[in-house]
Amino acid sequence: MSIEIVDYRPEHAQAWARLTEAWLTEGSFAIEAKDRQSMDDPQGVFLDTGGRIFIAESEGLAVGCGALIRMGDGFEVCKMTVSPAARGTGLGRKLLAACEAAAREMGARFLYLETNSRLEPAIRLYETFGFEYLAPRDTPYSGDRVDVFMEKRL
Repeated sequence: MSIEIVDYRPEHAQAWARLTEAWLTEGSFAIEAKDRQSMDDPQGVFLDTGGRIFIAESEGLAVGCGALIRMGDGFEVCKMTVSPAARGTGLGRKLLAACEAAAREMGARFLYLETNSRLEPAIRLYETFGFEYLAPRDTPYSGDRVDVFMEKRL
């Protein structure tokens, strides 16, 4: 499977929304207002505020994605997912590496993320990338959605 990671373009809008909705549904998470906003307006939520969105393409199809949203002198890694057909290919690692490289290029001092303890493969990936656990903090998501907070100093 040949995979290329590219920057988000407007023609990715449907794939972005599909991938985001799919991982939420698969994880039995409700689609919350913040999710809906990022699915409906990725340009405004991520790109216009200084962030980035990456789309992983295989044979012209979007099979993964990940985004960076500006947080002061760092970025939050969010909406990262790999479609079931592309899992086990190292794509999650490639997407996270693209996020980290872009953050470094933009002078970020840290990467931050929020996730759920049920997403064990994702947490193992973040740990191998050097993310460290943080104490719980306020989040715009519901209590059953986010219970793990992590950060990597760059």
